[in-house]
Amino acid sequence: MGQARISVRVGRAGRGVRAATAAAVAAAAVSGCGIIGQISPTAQSLDQLSVSSPRFRDEAPLPADYSCAGKSGNPPLRWSGVPQKLAKSIALVVDANNAQGAAQVHWVLYNIDPLTTELAQDSVPRGAVEGVTSTGKPGYSPPCGRDDTYRFSVYALNAKLERNKGRDLRETLEAIAQHTIARGRLSATHIE
Repeated sequence: MGQARISVRVGRAGRGVRAATAAAVAAAAVSGCGIIGQISPTAQSLDQLSVSSPRFRDEAPLPADYSCAGKSGNPPLRWSGVPQKLAKSIALVVDANNAQGAAQVHWVLYNIDPLTTELAQDSVPRGAVEGVTSTGKPGYSPPCGRDDTYRFSVYALNAKLERNKGRDLRETLEAIAQHTIARGRLSATHIE
C-alpha cells in the first residue's frame, strides 16, 4: 500500500509541538495498511487473527452505547487464531480515521494474557496495561465522530511489553509493532 497522507487532530492547544509530533507518529503507525505494519519484525506476511463482537458486525455501525454519547465503555470483543506456541501477549489498539484523513487513537491495551480470547464490555483483563491515547490519558476514550471509521485491531505479540508508567503513545505503538506476529481487525463504519 502507498504512503497515506495524514493530518492529526491534537486535543488541547497547550500540548505544543511535542504532542503534535507524537500524535503524528502514532497516527502514521496505525493508519493505512494497519498498525505499524511497516515496522514488523519480519519481512514475511503476518498470521491473521479473526476479530468479532457480539454487539456489531465488521463494516457495520458502532452502537452509540460505546461512543461519547453512551455510558457502556468499550464494546465486547472476541478473537481467535492466536499462534499459541509463539504468542507471549496480546495487544489491542482502537483508532479512527475520518474523511479528512485525521487519525486518533481511542484505546491502547497491552500485556493481555495470550490465552485470552475475549474482552468483556467495559473491562480490562487482569494483568493488562492501558496505554495513553491521543488524549494523553490512559483508558478507553469513547469515540465521538459520527461519520468516522473505527478500527478495533488485535495483535498477537512475541513478547510482553515493559510496563513503563507514562510511556507515550508513539513508544507504545512502536513496541507493539516490533513484536507483532499476527493481527486482525474489526471495523465500524460510523456511530449509530
